[in-house]
Amino acid sequence: MENQNNVTEFLFMGLWGNKQMELLFFFFFLLCYLVILMGNFLILFTITCSHLIEQPMYYFLCHLSLMDLGYTSTVVPRLIRDLVTARKNISYNNCMTQLFTAHLLAGVEIFILVSMALDRYVAIVKPLHYMVLMNRRRCNMLVFMAWGVGFWHSVALLLVVLHLPFCGPNQIDHYICDVKPLLKLVCKDIHVVNILMIANSGMVVVAVFLVLVASYILILYNLRTYSSVGRRKALSTCSSHVMVVILFFVPCIYIYVLPAGSENKDKEVSVFYTVIAPMLNPLIYTLRNMEMRIAMGKVWSKMIHSKFW
Repeated sequence: MENQNNVTEFLFMGLWGNKQMELLFFFFFLLCYLVILMGNFLILFTITCSHLIEQPMYYFLCHLSLMDLGYTSTVVPRLIRDLVTARKNISYNNCMTQLFTAHLLAGVEIFILVSMALDRYVAIVKPLHYMVLMNRRRCNMLVFMAWGVGFWHSVALLLVVLHLPFCGPNQIDHYICDVKPLLKLVCKDIHVVNILMIANSGMVVVAVFLVLVASYILILYNLRTYSSVGRRKALSTCSSHVMVVILFFVPCIYIYVLPAGSENKDKEVSVFYTVIAPMLNPLIYTLRNMEMRIAMGKVWSKMIHSKFW
């Protein structure tokens, strides 16, 4: 434990060593972050100011937008700053805080996506019992469980990392403080820790992804009894959710199932779930969702009408 204090700060190596490339991506990631902020605030504003907040699917979508806002705000502003600074440093305490916060919010988001899949399953498989099974009390319980599981996951991860000795070097081959790049800097054998990390992150992500895939297979199976109009409407709603799940889970599985030390494209692939997926989520849930588009039109027309009259 005494060796751990030898490192008081870490230096990010960043995504690329090319200065011109980093300047180009500074503007790209800044634009992405602005889209994430505007898109998710638009979703939150539209749902909370309309009747959609009463529907479980949109209630969960509000929480998903909050998680996207929180998660990206933990990671992306520092990434943007580091693209234009010569020294990409972060203190040991701030690194541990970023690790804990990012995994907490990502963990909650994963189980919010599970809750949304459950909501769609009940709506399609048991439509007559939908409002009873997915009442507000049960929705609140699912959100509370998501926070509980996310907190347990991130605390377990943090406690393991805090007990690891960092003796130097202190260069993280990444743009965020994540568990795998940090394990490469540990000055002791990490085979057991690698197994714990894969069990805590990798296997959980794979298991949840398989549960989600199974739920959508069951949904598709049950849709065969629907009319063509009902089938199209259900598929439109579910396809949006499937796209979000794939964008988030596939890169996560690639990163967290492989052990630390493997020669792979971790930091490049992680851009998909730290920047690209949160940016596309609002577009997927608004542009592909007729109810959201109608609700947006009503909310904005009501605002304009109240402003001028």
